[in-house]
Amino acid sequence: MILAFSPQPCEKTIAVYSIISRRNMSTIYLHQRTLAEPVSCTGIGMHSGKTVHLTIHPAPINHGIKFVRTDLPECPTISAHFNMVVDTSLATVIGYEGFIVSTIEHLMACFAGLSIDNALVELDAYEVPIMDGSAGPFADMIRQAGIKEQLGPRYYFVVNRPIELCENGKSVIIYPAEAFRISCTIQYDHPLIRKQACSIFVSDRVFESEICRARTYGFMHEIDYLKRYGFARGGSLDNAIVIDKNKILNNEGLRFPDEFVRHKILDCIGDISLLGMPLLGHVVLHRSGHAFNHAFLKKFFEQRDSWETRTLTPIEPLDYVSKSLAI
Repeated sequence: MILAFSPQPCEKTIAVYSIISRRNMSTIYLHQRTLAEPVSCTGIGMHSGKTVHLTIHPAPINHGIKFVRTDLPECPTISAHFNMVVDTSLATVIGYEGFIVSTIEHLMACFAGLSIDNALVELDAYEVPIMDGSAGPFADMIRQAGIKEQLGPRYYFVVNRPIELCENGKSVIIYPAEAFRISCTIQYDHPLIRKQACSIFVSDRVFESEICRARTYGFMHEIDYLKRYGFARGGSLDNAIVIDKNKILNNEGLRFPDEFVRHKILDCIGDISLLGMPLLGHVVLHRSGHAFNHAFLKKFFEQRDSWETRTLTPIEPLDYVSKSLAI
């Protein structure tokens, strides 16, 4: 999609507008944002078990989020966009002309949750490091680097009519809304999870305080199976919640009573960000995962009469509420 941008004013005269609720639950920026300076980290890949060096660089307006494989000849680059997704079985994987970048969902959630529109991510392996199993370390990195407002206006997908995908007890539905909201329900036949639901308005503050530190999780029998077949080589109690038959194996326990559904929201924010632009709409998920989220993105673009792309103008603050409920 090609967007037309009007001439921009001098950078010194830009007014940074945002819509912030009385409870600081929703923030909408009118201009694009990037990092103020590069920032780096080192970690291991969840499935590869390999050490990965990753650097996030600032990028110019209309650049979007792109990944560069510095370990490959000619350092190929790929855009983080839904039509580049090649696998969703164990993580969200993008690929192009024979190379891939895997497990991008936590970092992508961090860009979306902190309203970063433009960045160039360099890594020297095929998998983004898992860090502690959450997006918290990436959020800390971006805050360390600082966030810079840019000249370009921020374009949004604005939902005008509901779009839904329902199949085999799973569903993703998006409704018109004046902000980006996610309501998620998960359900497991396990005494430590059962049914959990959480609903948030996605803003920088809410993302950092309520979502970004929720860790990925798995059941002990599933992890044993994955490792037997060469997956989850880097997985450990340091980067995932591991659930046995009747207890959490991590000594520190849970970070939130409903950490499981919060992590599903984290994954959803990362997957939805592959639309390529921020979203104004209420996303309601039930028992969805990476594969079903990706299928919904395809449905989203098929229903072009249900949304539009446009910039926004300053409006009065809205009073939004965030709710979390474990059942």
